Amino acid sequence: MNGLFSEIFISSLISGGVIAGIPLIYAGLGEAISERAGVLNVGLEGMMIGGAYGGFVGGLSFNSTWLGLICGALTGMIISLFMVVLCVRLNSNQIVVGIAITLGAEGVTALLHGAIYADTYPRVPTVQQVAIPLLSDIPILGPGLFNHHLSAYLAVIFVLFVSWVLKSTGIGLSIKAAGDQPHALEAAGGDVHRTRTIAVLSTGLLAGFGGAFIVLVGAGLFVPFVTNGKGFIAIVLAMLVRGRVKWIIVAAVLFGMSLSLTTALQLAGIDIPIDLVLMLPFVLIIIVLFVFGRRSYLPAALALPYDREQH
Repeated sequence: MNGLFSEIFISSLISGGVIAGIPLIYAGLGEAISERAGVLNVGLEGMMIGGAYGGFVGGLSFNSTWLGLICGALTGMIISLFMVVLCVRLNSNQIVVGIAITLGAEGVTALLHGAIYADTYPRVPTVQQVAIPLLSDIPILGPGLFNHHLSAYLAVIFVLFVSWVLKSTGIGLSIKAAGDQPHALEAAGGDVHRTRTIAVLSTGLLAGFGGAFIVLVGAGLFVPFVTNGKGFIAIVLAMLVRGRVKWIIVAAVLFGMSLSLTTALQLAGIDIPIDLVLMLPFVLIIIVLFVFGRRSYLPAALALPYDREQH
């Protein structure tokens, strides 16, 4: 048990938690925007895996991590157009469409990867980590928290920016109104459909970026189903932060640590059945939902279609 308190275990657990948590921050932030506008984006997992494949192809094609991340983000946004057209514009069931998007994206990416890359399994360019001066020199905590690719630090900036937009701008007020009182937004001269469209496209962009991060910064290659349920975890995180998006950072890193526990235990020389460790994040999700689920903030019009003619 001494290995559980060793420096190598704690350092690797924190570092792995950040790497595994960053995609949850991006996707959870996007889901928080979508839910605040009244759209339950169950297709988040599909947008993430689409972004992962798009980022993989972009990273290989341009030999650039940043261009790969941009390609992944754009792929996620393109996939989110299905949610916009079918749910926001045509008022289809958001849960059914979201599940269809996820299943479709998983199938298409697995098919394309098998047809093009199954024989070679190429790897994307190696990322360059940036250590923050002084902070990265802190014993144990420093290397794990302050020595990562720039896109990891960008996630924190995005969270702070979105938090400010939602709380302090007219755009944020419109997004909140679209989720809580859509008819009041229309009465005040706003456009519910346009607001929800922008929110869902933003969700797809962030989810795609998070999916691309998994491949380009984390794994270094794409395999089918590489997101491994992170989109669904991000949906839960967005609900549990109760509209306070800054808390997504803490929640995502904590869940990221549970996802990275296998590697940390191996480095510390601790032998625990891998199946037991792999199920830990999902057990943790169930426990958290049971304890905090009733107090989660959900907009009044969440998952409810809006029809102008009925108001």
